[in-house]
Amino acid sequence: MGRTESKSAPMHFKTMIQADVPQGRNGKHKLIVSTILRDLDQLKEGAALKVPLAELAESKEKVRSALNRATRKSGRHVATATDANFLYIWNVSQEAE
Repeated sequence: MGRTESKSAPMHFKTMIQADVPQGRNGKHKLIVSTILRDLDQLKEGAALKVPLAELAESKEKVRSALNRATRKSGRHVATATDANFLYIWNVSQEAE
Protein backbone atom coordinates (compact mmCIF):
# COMPACT_ATOMS: atom_id res chain seq x y z
CA MET A 1 0.00 0.00 0.00
CA GLY A 2 1.36 3.30 -1.00
CA ARG A 3 1.20 6.44 1.00
CA THR A 4 -1.29 8.98 -0.33
CA GLU A 5 -0.60 12.63 0.14
CA SER A 6 -3.38 15.06 -0.47
CA LYS A 7 -2.40 18.17 -2.30
CA SER A 8 -4.32 21.16 -0.99
CA ALA A 9 -5.12 24.16 -3.10
CA PRO A 10 -3.22 27.35 -2.29
CA MET A 11 -4.99 29.72 0.09
CA HIS A 12 -6.49 32.89 -1.34
CA PHE A 13 -6.22 35.03 1.78
CA LYS A 14 -3.49 35.88 4.25
CA THR A 15 -3.62 34.40 7.73
CA MET A 16 -2.91 35.82 11.17
CA ILE A 17 -2.87 34.72 14.77
CA GLN A 18 -6.40 34.65 16.15
CA ALA A 19 -5.33 36.49 19.29
CA ASP A 20 -4.45 39.49 17.09
CA VAL A 21 -7.93 39.73 15.57
CA PRO A 22 -9.78 42.88 16.73
CA GLN A 23 -12.75 41.90 18.87
CA GLY A 24 -14.82 45.07 19.02
CA ARG A 25 -16.82 46.65 16.25
CA ASN A 26 -16.98 50.39 16.06
CA GLY A 27 -19.59 51.05 13.43
CA LYS A 28 -19.80 54.33 11.59
CA HIS A 29 -22.79 55.40 13.72
CA LYS A 30 -21.11 54.72 17.05
CA LEU A 31 -20.32 58.38 17.83
CA ILE A 32 -23.82 59.77 17.21
CA VAL A 33 -25.56 56.81 18.88
CA SER A 34 -23.28 57.00 21.93
CA THR A 35 -23.89 60.74 22.20
CA ILE A 36 -27.67 60.28 21.95
CA LEU A 37 -27.65 57.53 24.59
CA ARG A 38 -25.60 59.69 26.99
CA ASP A 39 -28.02 62.58 26.51
CA LEU A 40 -31.01 60.27 27.02
CA ASP A 41 -29.49 59.22 30.36
CA GLN A 42 -29.69 62.87 31.49
CA LEU A 43 -33.06 63.65 29.93
CA LYS A 44 -35.86 64.65 32.26
CA GLU A 45 -39.18 62.82 32.02
CA GLY A 46 -41.47 64.44 29.49
CA ALA A 47 -38.61 65.94 27.46
CA ALA A 48 -37.21 64.92 24.06
CA LEU A 49 -33.88 65.39 22.33
CA LYS A 50 -33.98 67.54 19.21
CA VAL A 51 -31.21 66.46 16.82
CA PRO A 52 -30.75 68.61 13.69
CA LEU A 53 -30.89 66.41 10.58
CA ALA A 54 -28.37 68.68 8.85
CA GLU A 55 -25.74 67.68 11.43
CA LEU A 56 -26.12 63.93 10.85
CA ALA A 57 -23.37 62.36 8.75
CA GLU A 58 -25.79 59.64 7.63
CA SER A 59 -29.48 59.64 6.78
CA LYS A 60 -32.05 59.81 9.56
CA GLU A 61 -33.16 56.28 8.64
CA LYS A 62 -29.67 54.88 9.15
CA VAL A 63 -29.23 56.70 12.47
CA ARG A 64 -32.66 55.53 13.67
CA SER A 65 -31.80 51.98 12.71
CA ALA A 66 -28.45 52.09 14.52
CA LEU A 67 -30.13 53.65 17.56
CA ASN A 68 -32.80 50.95 17.51
CA ARG A 69 -30.15 48.21 17.48
CA ALA A 70 -28.26 49.82 20.37
CA THR A 71 -31.34 50.38 22.53
CA ARG A 72 -32.70 46.88 21.96
CA LYS A 73 -29.31 45.41 22.83
CA SER A 74 -29.21 47.35 26.10
CA GLY A 75 -32.89 46.79 26.93
CA ARG A 76 -33.79 50.48 26.70
CA HIS A 77 -37.08 51.80 25.40
CA VAL A 78 -37.03 54.96 23.33
CA ALA A 79 -39.30 56.52 20.74
CA THR A 80 -38.43 58.68 17.77
CA ALA A 81 -40.17 61.09 15.44
CA THR A 82 -38.99 63.37 12.66
CA ASP A 83 -40.04 66.42 10.75
CA ALA A 84 -38.31 68.18 7.87
CA ASN A 85 -35.48 69.50 10.07
CA PHE A 86 -35.10 67.41 13.24
CA LEU A 87 -34.96 63.91 14.65
CA TYR A 88 -36.72 63.80 18.02
CA ILE A 89 -35.84 61.08 20.54
CA TRP A 90 -37.23 60.45 24.01
CA ASN A 91 -37.28 57.77 26.70
CA VAL A 92 -40.41 55.66 26.99
CA SER A 93 -41.32 54.48 30.46
CA GLN A 94 -42.20 50.81 30.90
CA GLU A 95 -45.72 51.53 32.15
CA ALA A 96 -46.45 53.67 29.05
CA GLU A 97 -46.05 50.67 26.73
